[in-house]
Amino acid sequence: MRLLHTMLRVGNLQQSIDFYCDILGMTLLRQSENTEYKYTLAFLGYGDESANTVIELTYNWGVERYDHGNAFGHLAIEATDIYAACEQIKAKGGLVSREPGPVKGGTTEIAFVKDPDGYAIELIQKHT
Repeated sequence: MRLLHTMLRVGNLQQSIDFYCDILGMTLLRQSENTEYKYTLAFLGYGDESANTVIELTYNWGVERYDHGNAFGHLAIEATDIYAACEQIKAKGGLVSREPGPVKGGTTEIAFVKDPDGYAIELIQKHT
């Protein structure tokens, strides 16, 4: 078995695709519409689905906002330089909600970014 994808419900599909592709550097791998049940799916990631876990964005037509509840935490992405990544994210209009630095009580360096729907994305400094 392997992990295939994580699904996030989004209120503006194109805005979310733009964020994940233009700001976080993912690629739109495929997209499909279901006109009968009124939803659109977009799969994005850093590589082909056959070898990588990806994100599925689900847009239910006409739904612009979701309550995240209190169970979901965040997505995590490894970055070779979280300091440079955060500067690039801010320069492209992205929101860095926690500046890069060591995790409390440890040495791993992390940062947090918010996507257009408010989902948290943790950037974790790659260990060399």
